[in-house]
Amino acid sequence: MPRASERRSPAAQRHADTVRFVLFEARPAGLAFKQLVRSSELSPHQARAGLACLPDTIAERGWPPLIWTRLDGYKFCSDPAELRAYEVAIIREKLTEIRRFITGVVAPHAVLQPKGRWIKHLNTQLSSVESTLDVIADYIDA
Repeated sequence: MPRASERRSPAAQRHADTVRFVLFEARPAGLAFKQLVRSSELSPHQARAGLACLPDTIAERGWPPLIWTRLDGYKFCSDPAELRAYEVAIIREKLTEIRRFITGVVAPHAVLQPKGRWIKHLNTQLSSVESTLDVIADYIDA
């Protein structure tokens, strides 16, 4: 079975093309979601579908990455410092998610089943992911 990213509907691909066109027209500025919806003449649902599909298209075609910031909204970005700041912010967000998953689900499961093979494996792997993300999140360019 193909991965979710490989199961893009033709409609989502059309919406992604529309979103891409609107964002390329707005460059170098970005667009808030409401502005993107108005400019693209898509419904909010269609705009979200296009935004979800767009990263795969970007990767396939070698376009600049799409980022979102509170200040600028959605935009294509080529600035290394801005991309690094965005990547670190996303890594910190994922690190928080993983830590909450470990403390809220995995740790209580380990207490209930201390000798379970699955939970030991899961705990080991998630601890490894957590430490790796922690190193990246604390990365400071010297």
